[in-house]
Amino acid sequence: MAAHAVHLTIPAKAEYITLVRLALTGLWRLRSFSEEALADLKLAVTEACSNSVRHAYGEGREGIVQIDYELHADRLVIEVSDDGTGFDPDRWERERGELSEGGLGLAIIRSLTDEFELGNGGAGQGSRLRLVKFLEA
Repeated sequence: MAAHAVHLTIPAKAEYITLVRLALTGLWRLRSFSEEALADLKLAVTEACSNSVRHAYGEGREGIVQIDYELHADRLVIEVSDDGTGFDPDRWERERGELSEGGLGLAIIRSLTDEFELGNGGAGQGSRLRLVKFLEA
């Protein structure tokens, strides 16, 4: 089975995150993985997009969030990125044992996915979060 790919760009505003969840539901219909996996992924992608909406752009600054989905026969890969102010992923890795307001969403995402990668966006700006959920046969 060839991978199905969807690219979505939304304004960095909370009211648009529903579209991200709807796109995920559309992919679920193409490859009917479990409802539990769908619920986990909806929560994970909501947390990822919410981080970009809340933290990437300063007060009054417009921005976008990009979401890329790749549905393969055995896994779903989701990448959420923005070109906002970014953060230090190495610092988060060092401090991830400490539950703080900024790190709780990332801890939730990590617990719901099989692979998790956190990094800077393009040209060292913004943030990029890549998560993978393996799907049952």
